[in-house]
Amino acid sequence: MIARRRQVALALTVLLTAAAACSAEARKQPSAPAHPAPTAPARGFTLVASGDVLPHTSVIERANFDAGGAGYDFRPMLAGVQPVVNRADLALCHMETVYGANGDYTGYPAFKSPPEIAPSLAATGYDACSTASNHALDDGAAGIARTLDAMDRAGLRHSGTARTEGEARAVTLMRAGPARVAHLAYTYDTNGFAPPAGQPWAVNLIEEARIVADARAARKQGADVVVVSLHWGTEWQDDPDDRQLALAKRLTASRTAGRPDVDLIIGTHAHVPQAYEKVNGTWVVYGMGDQIAGEMYNRQGVQDPRGNQSTLARFTFSPPARPGARWEVTRAEFVPQLYDLDAGRVVDLNAAIADGAELTAVRDRIRDVVLARGAAKDGLVMGE
Repeated sequence: MIARRRQVALALTVLLTAAAACSAEARKQPSAPAHPAPTAPARGFTLVASGDVLPHTSVIERANFDAGGAGYDFRPMLAGVQPVVNRADLALCHMETVYGANGDYTGYPAFKSPPEIAPSLAATGYDACSTASNHALDDGAAGIARTLDAMDRAGLRHSGTARTEGEARAVTLMRAGPARVAHLAYTYDTNGFAPPAGQPWAVNLIEEARIVADARAARKQGADVVVVSLHWGTEWQDDPDDRQLALAKRLTASRTAGRPDVDLIIGTHAHVPQAYEKVNGTWVVYGMGDQIAGEMYNRQGVQDPRGNQSTLARFTFSPPARPGARWEVTRAEFVPQLYDLDAGRVVDLNAAIADGAELTAVRDRIRDVVLARGAAKDGLVMGE
């Protein structure tokens, strides 16, 4: 019995010794590499921009009707494009006119629009609007102040006009997903109206050197993407004019430490849709047309349906491939639109055609103009 216990004890001793040796050997061996946890791809963002909001008298009357005769409601007018606008990480409009007050609202030629348009734009999903236009001084400094005050109350950011010199010098910086986006805006002219006395900074005018300097200042303040709105071009001309082409080429060529100073140019003013084009690797929308406008008469005095046609631009930006590089546009789209004069509604043409509306010819004309400078070869597609 005693001998058997000794045998058992000896066997346990051998097993324990072997286990200890194996453990020590295992500690000497390099551990198997752990599988890293999968990382989510870096997130980009989508930016949507649309053309001129130009409320003629008929548009103002329609907004009053939609409000039941008490005030002004522009939300029904914009409801048709809300699904596209609201889905964007950042949505920019162009508010071409200034606002009036206390019922003093006028259409062409000196516009004063109801301030209720600002909350309607915000409700549609717009985050900010450019305000530099040839109509920015239609009611002097007071018009600018009323407009920007109303936008502030609605939570709409703005760029292009200012109430103070400090505001004029400040950069409009906004978040779009993980990115910081600067929005700058300028106009070719103010219809001959001089800036208010002592306020030369009230409206940003197109000056190449200033635009580049402002873009570089925005970058220093932390902008990942710099978007420039330009109120420019020749009215009623489908093709961009020579000045548009030349300025676009120079602005997109401007670089700091090899990185473009401007990441996107979006144009307004011509009243008709114009081409999209990739210039020096940067997308330029020469003109988006009028998103909202009343009956439009061309230079021959003839009502022209092109004045109620427009596009909504949508760009998807992806993060830089390496530190210090630019955010790249990885998808470029345009959405054709129409302002229906009879219904007083902005119409997403693709959605309307899908519902059976006979608007294919209008949609196709806009498409042909947008693609006229070869943007399709650089990836521009018609979006839904």
